[in-house]
Amino acid sequence: MARIGIIGSAGRMGQALADAIEAAGHEVSGGVDRGENVAGLADQSDALVDFSAPPALNDNLHAAIGAGIPILVGTTGLDANHHEAIDNAARVVPVLQTGNTSLGVTLLAHLVQEAASRLGPDWDIEIVEMHHRMKVDAPSGTAILLGEAAARGRGISLADHTESGRHGHTGRRAEGAIGFAALRGGTVAGEHLVHFAGDHERITLTHLAENRMIFARGAVKGVEWLIGREPGRYTMGQVLGL
Repeated sequence: MARIGIIGSAGRMGQALADAIEAAGHEVSGGVDRGENVAGLADQSDALVDFSAPPALNDNLHAAIGAGIPILVGTTGLDANHHEAIDNAARVVPVLQTGNTSLGVTLLAHLVQEAASRLGPDWDIEIVEMHHRMKVDAPSGTAILLGEAAARGRGISLADHTESGRHGHTGRRAEGAIGFAALRGGTVAGEHLVHFAGDHERITLTHLAENRMIFARGAVKGVEWLIGREPGRYTMGQVLGL
C-alpha cells in the first residue's frame, strides 16, 4: 500500500483520483489546493499526483525533490519553461509527465506514431478534439500528445509543422502540416480523432472518454509503476511497456 498525495484535490480530477487511489488499495495521504502547503503533503507521502495548474508546477516539483519522492504530472497547458523544470527535477527524483493518463490514449498515441511512420507524408494528418465547456486550454494536452506522436512517426518537429485556428482565406494546406481543431461544449469528458487523409481514402483513429475515472485509474497505474524507479523522466508509454 502506498501513501499518495493529491495536488489539486478539490477539482473534479482530484475527487476522482481519491476514489481511484482507495479502490486500488492505497491510501490518500492528503490533498492540497492553491496556496496550501504542498511541501508538508510531500513529507507524508510516498508519491505525489499533480492535476493542478501550470503556475504551481515549480513549487510542486520542488516539494517532490525536497521529500525525495516521485511525482506524476498530469497538468496540461505547459510551456517550454515548465518542461525545462521537469527535466531538472527528473535528475533528482522520478517524474512521469503526460498530457493524458488514460491507458487507452497511451495506446492510441503508439498507433498514431506507427501509422504516421508507415503511411508517410503523402497522407495529411488532422487532429480534432472536443471537451466540456469549462476547459480553458486549447488544443488539449491530449491533442498535443497525439500530434507529437505523429511528428515522431514522421521524424519532424511538431512546432515547425503545426496548423491550427484556421479562419478566413488561409490559402491551401501547408505540405506536411499536422492540423488541430478544438471544439468546446456541454459536459464532454474528452473526444479525440486523428484523421489520416490520403488520395481517395481516409483512416481515422479515435478515443472517446466516457468518464474521467479512466484518467484517475490510469494515473494510479502510473504512480504504482513510478514508485521505486531511479530518478528520470518517464512516460505513460513506458508504463504500458511500449
